[in-house]
Amino acid sequence: MSIDLLNKGLQALQKQQYEQAVTFLGNFCQNYSDRNSPFYVQGLIALARAYRGNGQQEKAITLAQTLQKHSNREVQQWAEGFLSIVNQDEISHNEYDQEPEFTKIAGRGGQTGIKLMMPKMADNLKFASGFTIILLLGMVLALFLGVFLIFDSQHPFLGLIISVAVTLVFNGVTFFLSPVIMDFTQQWLYKTRWVNLGEIKRHSPEAAEMILRVCREKQLSHPRLGIIDDQNPTAFTYGSLPGNARLVVSEGLFTYLDDDEIATVYAHELGHIIHWDFAIMTLASTLVQITYLIYLFARRWSYKGNNNNKLKDGLKIASVAAYIFYMIGTYLMLYLSRTREYYADHFAAEITGNPNGLSRALIKIAYGITEEFTKNSEPSRLLEGTRALGICDAKGAAAAGTIYRSNPEVQRLGKIFVWDLFNPWAKLIELNSTHPLTGKRIQALCTYAEQMGIGSQFNMATVIKEGNKLNKQKLMITFIVDLIMSNGHIIGGIIGFIIGLILTISLQNYKALISFIALGFGSGFIIRTIILYPDFKKAQESDILTLMCDPYGSPVRGKPVQLKGQLIGRGDAGYVFGSDMKLQDQTGIIFTHYASRFGAIGNFFFGATQVENLLGSPVRTVGWFRRGVSPWLDLIELSNKEKTVKSYHRFSGFITGSIIIIIGLILPVIIN
Repeated sequence: MSIDLLNKGLQALQKQQYEQAVTFLGNFCQNYSDRNSPFYVQGLIALARAYRGNGQQEKAITLAQTLQKHSNREVQQWAEGFLSIVNQDEISHNEYDQEPEFTKIAGRGGQTGIKLMMPKMADNLKFASGFTIILLLGMVLALFLGVFLIFDSQHPFLGLIISVAVTLVFNGVTFFLSPVIMDFTQQWLYKTRWVNLGEIKRHSPEAAEMILRVCREKQLSHPRLGIIDDQNPTAFTYGSLPGNARLVVSEGLFTYLDDDEIATVYAHELGHIIHWDFAIMTLASTLVQITYLIYLFARRWSYKGNNNNKLKDGLKIASVAAYIFYMIGTYLMLYLSRTREYYADHFAAEITGNPNGLSRALIKIAYGITEEFTKNSEPSRLLEGTRALGICDAKGAAAAGTIYRSNPEVQRLGKIFVWDLFNPWAKLIELNSTHPLTGKRIQALCTYAEQMGIGSQFNMATVIKEGNKLNKQKLMITFIVDLIMSNGHIIGGIIGFIIGLILTISLQNYKALISFIALGFGSGFIIRTIILYPDFKKAQESDILTLMCDPYGSPVRGKPVQLKGQLIGRGDAGYVFGSDMKLQDQTGIIFTHYASRFGAIGNFFFGATQVENLLGSPVRTVGWFRRGVSPWLDLIELSNKEKTVKSYHRFSGFITGSIIIIIGLILPVIIN
């Protein structure tokens, strides 16, 4: 009878029927006799969550404080994380006089397995996979054929064949042994614990039920389930084939997410297994590696001491083509990776009938990552090491996590999505990412909620409406100007070449060509530096939240600002001599970048001798804010009560440009 009460309580909690959940779970905990049973602990944890959802914050805190004293370390960690969330709820409630959490929890579909149409932003998965693999195969075959036709002798080509064969064999062996290799790595680096479905059920009954159902319906072997004792929330999958897949999550996922949200994350990862994602990505990666091998081979033999100029020229052309194909292949692989993330989200929405749960999960994961930033002096090695594998890009979590941490009100969260959906820089930056931007994923999930006829968690119509009010001309002109000026030194060199070529032809003096190329290149460097680092004397005082919500933000043209806050840790995971730091103010967290006049050596000595003494102190900073997937601040000045630190981001640009100009002026005099 007692276990029945526990199950009823967990079901009520899953449906957000918090008052019923409190009744059932309270009766269970009061009447269950075995206080050492894992079921009793599960009941206490669920009751604390039910208290929180029902608005009984004091009871939730009291119960969590009791669980902090539990003998099990995992229970203690959960309680610590839960208390930080409840305390943040209280801060948000006092500051904004609004409910904690999402102010309105959107519903879920009445049934699972509903077929949903993919949004336009995601290409067809079969097309994306087939197109990428076929194109990569075509590039590899074209390069092979080109090199084969160029060579008269078969011996060098035989060396290339052997290199590629070794690569294929190595990647093939690695592919099939990768689960074992990764298991060892996981155990060594992150102390992964392999658990049974029963333990997952204690954390999330819905996730356990969903795993069983999906494996039964899809005739899939149960993946090996792992848990990492780390409070940074993340989840990832690896393996070689669906039959030997591993699905690993961190403890932080259970701390920061509710039961239904945890289930959607597990469903997302199962989607990667069902779609054979790791197998397809391994094949694509192998083909890209082969194009790079051909590039190295052709480049090396083009510089060999061979008197056959035709052969040399042919190999140089082949090496250029191979490198271009390698770059194209890299971006094709990233495109394929982003497409597969959309389809994993789509699978999770269909299989759980809860796209809103996954929307909330993505935001809460970002919040959990941001929250853990404040507790640790260094970024998480787990998040750094599994960045490409994780359910979201940890570096891209700063914006969403900061907004949610400051105020979980839904409409305010939507402000950051305007940059994701409308700023031209967002589209360009996303090309280098393995994951779609959070705003785009949320938009896709909202379309699934609309197809199901349920309310969506985020009112993306309001976001679109706000984005349509932006000055599109200003956005595009600023983007184009910034893009051009970020390559100002190259453009300057080209202009100098054209002017120098004209003067060379008219004056019959090649020295003018050399001078003007150097003058153009150097001047472009200086102009580029001025544009990228504008006048900071009129820097306005601001806060991190306001800066992150600016839809016009650019990763190139810095915005001069003043920020006040506290330095809470270093910016580089595991690097004790790093010069970058984390700055926290009352609204969020941002990375600060320091630049010494002496380059990398100066940065190293600053990180080794000064950073540790600055950590923990309240500071005032002046710098250039830049908005990318992960926003940052290029420091100009940082000061506390004891000292002032100067940073010199402009210095290297001015010095480099000036030296090149001087060389351009004196070189014609030196050359006879």
